[in-house]
Amino acid sequence: MDHAFSEAFEATWPAADYAQAGGFRVGRGLGAGGRVSSARVTGDWQSGDIAGVEAICHGWNQPAIFRVDDANDGLVAALQQAGYRAVTPTVIMSAPIGALTDREIPPVTSFDIWPPLAIQREIWLAGNIGAERQAVMDRAPQLKTSILGRAEDRAAGAAFVAIAGQVAMIHAIEVLAPWRRRGLAGWMIRGAALWARDNGATRMGLAVTRGNHGAIAAYHGLGFQEIAGYSYFTR
Repeated sequence: MDHAFSEAFEATWPAADYAQAGGFRVGRGLGAGGRVSSARVTGDWQSGDIAGVEAICHGWNQPAIFRVDDANDGLVAALQQAGYRAVTPTVIMSAPIGALTDREIPPVTSFDIWPPLAIQREIWLAGNIGAERQAVMDRAPQLKTSILGRAEDRAAGAAFVAIAGQVAMIHAIEVLAPWRRRGLAGWMIRGAALWARDNGATRMGLAVTRGNHGAIAAYHGLGFQEIAGYSYFTR
């Protein structure tokens, strides 16, 4: 994963606060999940830095979580020795904007809206994207918008997209259960890509758990390719 994409991945889904523990940058998540509550490598690290991360997390009253790139075998070994185990393997995928803007979206299917409508927040909440995760969207400083997906003349999906540099990241894609596996998420991603193209982005990215085989196949069908992966490590 190149530097510009890596920076966009972090910047468009920010923690509430950050602290440094040796070679690790630690996010304060305020209950918003592992992405913003984890420690990741930002420089040269030593095994003793793991205790520093734990001290910061203890002070913030959150569990110590490490987000580790798949290729970082040394850190994996150090964390395992310290009593950590891998959970939630995740893949990062990217597609050129042009691959997502090559066809017309059906009328009244996808809309970009900021701030999100109350119905979008309800859709996120139904998918366990609660107030803490929605607060991440609200505090993201970049150019951003939400996507409203409609099916059968009603609101059926919601997503969040933000741009850093020329990279647009789409997060929190949620479709209500009755309208899943009907292609709505794909049209929402295409709608996000149109908005991103009009605002200067050339690439779009997203993260999805490796166990979500259906979503990964659908993203491949849209033109996304895997560019990196990571797992969380917890005690």
